[in-house]
Amino acid sequence: MGLILKIFIPLLGLALAYYFYSAPENFNEEMLRGKRVIVTGASSGIGEQMAYHLARMETHLLLTARTEAKLQKVVERCLELGAASARYVSGSMEDTTFPDVVVKEAENTWGGLDMLILNHIGFSHFNYFNGDVEHVRKLLETNFVSYVAMTVSALPMLKESDGSITVISSMAGRIGTPFIAPYSATKFALEGFFSSLRHEFIIEKVNVSITLCVLGYIDTDSAVRAVSHAVWDTPAPKEECALEIIKSGALRQRELYYPPRLVSNLLLLHAIAPDFLDSLIRNNYKLENIRRT
Repeated sequence: MGLILKIFIPLLGLALAYYFYSAPENFNEEMLRGKRVIVTGASSGIGEQMAYHLARMETHLLLTARTEAKLQKVVERCLELGAASARYVSGSMEDTTFPDVVVKEAENTWGGLDMLILNHIGFSHFNYFNGDVEHVRKLLETNFVSYVAMTVSALPMLKESDGSITVISSMAGRIGTPFIAPYSATKFALEGFFSSLRHEFIIEKVNVSITLCVLGYIDTDSAVRAVSHAVWDTPAPKEECALEIIKSGALRQRELYYPPRLVSNLLLLHAIAPDFLDSLIRNNYKLENIRRT
């Protein structure tokens, strides 16, 4: 009986989760028209694609990233696509003051905020962990602490608007995988913090939703460049991923899994047969293409 319960309870939980998160959606683009939205990491990849989708939905956009020239082009394209307004603030999240600068810009420009989409990441090697503790500290500052800082700064406006927070996480924040230990640590930190914060919001009756987006391998330039030589997987399309993220935030969903079937199946396998899943993960790498640095 004990073994049956150990298998059945996680299976039931994940089956219910898959049912609720894959239920027919009632998303309508009108839900976002005129909304005030911050998107971080918006100069390329998923963030750039989210900006374009939101522009078509006629939102007000404030975009951030490190590279000003890229942001300028994205903002221009957003205005062409129909954004109600679009502007940017360039800077690095390694600067501990930058999250406050971004949120203050939204406050000064709009006087409020409806949606905060946290998507930025710092550079991390795809390789065996080489013992560089300073890199871990630096990456935690960018991939985790700045998310917390932006949330704290934006929360008064989000409370006023009954707004939403969408956090871009990863399978690497649920299941440990090799060659990305520092990155994985930051994603586990995000999952823990925002899951805990969600509890506190509910207890305190704060009507701000938190959506955690658990993503697999997506065909962004940075991801493909980093891992395509070392894995057998085929990446999922960033355009569709970006749209699903926006929908999940607008619908105030607890979590998004993308690609949905793959991520759900991996989480299920992790719950009922973790050692077997670990062996599958290790066998998915072309180890001959990974060299220690």
